[in-house]
Amino acid sequence: MTDLSPKKGLTPDQVAERVDQILAEATLAEKVQMMSGKGFFKLFAESGRHWGANPYPAGSGVERLNVPPLYFTDGPRGVARGNSTCFPCTMARGATFDVDLERRIGEAMSIEIRAQDCTLSGAVCVNLLRHPAWGRAQETYGEDPCHLGEMGAALAIGLQTHNVIATVKHYALNSMENARFKVDVQIDERALHEVYLPHFKTILDAGCATVMSAYNQMNGSFCGQSKALLTDILRVEWGFQGFVHSDWVMGLRNVYAASAGLDIENPEPLVFGKHLLAAVEAGQVEPQVIDQACRRILTTQYRFACAEDPLSSYSLDMVVQPAHIALALEAALKSAVLLKNEAMLPLDRKKLKKLAVLGHLANKENTGDFGSSRVRPPYVVTALQGLQIALGEATEIVTGDETDVVAAVANAADADAIIVVAGYTARQEGEYIPEDMTLGVASDVLPAPKPAAANEPSAEEARGGDRTNLSLPADQIALIEAACATGRPVLVVLVAGSAVLVEGWESQASAILQSFYSGMEGGTALAQLVLGEVAPSGKLPFTVAKDPAHYPFFDKDANAITYDYWHGYTKFAREQIEPRYGFGHGLSYSCFGYRALSLRRTKLGFQAQVSVTNLGDRAGEEIAQLYVGFPGCVVDRPAKILKAFTRVALDPGQTKVIRFDVDADDLRYRDVVTHTWRLEPGTHTVFVGGSAALADQLSATISL
Repeated sequence: MTDLSPKKGLTPDQVAERVDQILAEATLAEKVQMMSGKGFFKLFAESGRHWGANPYPAGSGVERLNVPPLYFTDGPRGVARGNSTCFPCTMARGATFDVDLERRIGEAMSIEIRAQDCTLSGAVCVNLLRHPAWGRAQETYGEDPCHLGEMGAALAIGLQTHNVIATVKHYALNSMENARFKVDVQIDERALHEVYLPHFKTILDAGCATVMSAYNQMNGSFCGQSKALLTDILRVEWGFQGFVHSDWVMGLRNVYAASAGLDIENPEPLVFGKHLLAAVEAGQVEPQVIDQACRRILTTQYRFACAEDPLSSYSLDMVVQPAHIALALEAALKSAVLLKNEAMLPLDRKKLKKLAVLGHLANKENTGDFGSSRVRPPYVVTALQGLQIALGEATEIVTGDETDVVAAVANAADADAIIVVAGYTARQEGEYIPEDMTLGVASDVLPAPKPAAANEPSAEEARGGDRTNLSLPADQIALIEAACATGRPVLVVLVAGSAVLVEGWESQASAILQSFYSGMEGGTALAQLVLGEVAPSGKLPFTVAKDPAHYPFFDKDANAITYDYWHGYTKFAREQIEPRYGFGHGLSYSCFGYRALSLRRTKLGFQAQVSVTNLGDRAGEEIAQLYVGFPGCVVDRPAKILKAFTRVALDPGQTKVIRFDVDADDLRYRDVVTHTWRLEPGTHTVFVGGSAALADQLSATISL
């Protein structure tokens, strides 16, 4: 057998030579085979429909030449294999605004991926949160392109540290769930390039090696076979050199996707395979299209496979290691957003003789969606368990839930404090797979599928999809209102993937904390935050409205929908709508002051300098945010838009000077006449503060 396998230590020139050898030796049929995943349906059936139970070949691979396939695993909140570390969901980590933490989480995932025999990760999900009803909102970081780009780039860099190939997904405009297989997103050039694509480019410029296409259509063409997206923008305009693979099962519709720039169909050759081979033989697809795709696949694969690994080996005992559990806890602590606090928090454990913990979610292992992002950790600390462990026998803890509000509140009437855990599960939001979609039709002859694994959710439990209501379920609201009516201080903990409307009961609660889906150590983190061992420091990566009508139009069953230039905080500002909680909002047990904002021109743009002081008597962490407003004489632009952020830890009374560097290229607008980027000359206003609203209190101008 000819051995053209990747070898550690090959130089870039030697890698290129080996790729040339493979392309010279491989037959057309073998090359076409490299352009599809294979065996997924068989593995899926054999595992009892246990998604991600086995590594599955997701492209490449020529057995005769000893070329290995790529082995894919999903995992925006951890590795979707085995019993891996379950981190807080991506939206929760978005609330940390902590780029360094996200990179470290990526490194931990990378180690666990390698230890479980995979080489390609689909963890970098950065579709923009256009509307909070989106069922998979929990898998992205938020509503702002700058924030999405910086956080996604950090995760990609971390993932690739241990020579795992990172994929950024879903390219592009995949911001609704139920209709994702059919919806045609109508969008103009400025909205596409200035709002919905910048974060993808940031992540690819940072080195993310591959792209996953989206299911939906853009302006009448499915994204998986859109020449405009896959070639004209991605490769010609952006200069991307890696490969593109499809989303699973319905990621492309015909063989001409290869000519448009799609390199791999996953998870099986349902459209490519024999159909693509026949199209080449019939002269309908050029042979060079196949060679070009295989060159991109092999060059990317071998660049990572031949690089020296940072560690000498990757073993199963590295999965859920103590350092990774500590990272999961750190992320849960930093992500929780304190939305409201009327002198209730932190609770004084010395005075806490009786605590009521209410709501069926309080003791439910609820780490998020049951779809492809699901992680199965060896344990999950629930909210109730975390509080029980932290308080011990010194505090009596009573429970109850919304199935019997009268009994629950009677139990809590004489408590020193009440905590109500409310929100959603995978039933209300998550990945949606239509009932008529089969995962059993494949290119392989399948065995009879095994029964579903005992720990897999039922179809009803995992219904998911886009939300139909942005408020809490009625029975949970009834529980909250009854708890508040006792006159005891009430903390409402919100478990959700994005914005939850709180109108009607918000004024009655003493405190509101959004914990998101907080991972395997979420309960531990909640106890530390509530008891004041750590101050909350998360900030909202989205806007919480007072009325659902304030968000853009959303139809979860749409055949077509228009995505315009305005959404999130830029839409609220433009229409002068006051949100309930604005982008970047988040309270602490301390307070912070900003002063001495100064700006200076640099070769690439400008640098901003500002002084931040902890004005409180407790240590805390602040997320400083820089926004830019434009001259606005040439084209319509947002009143201000996020262009930089940083996280800073401050002791009581401590002051630190923060510097932000902003590239003038990031301030340009898309010229729809020339299809290029232009900087509008004139006075730009720079705003700095702890949220989009607070940034208005400190500003300066600079001429560019």
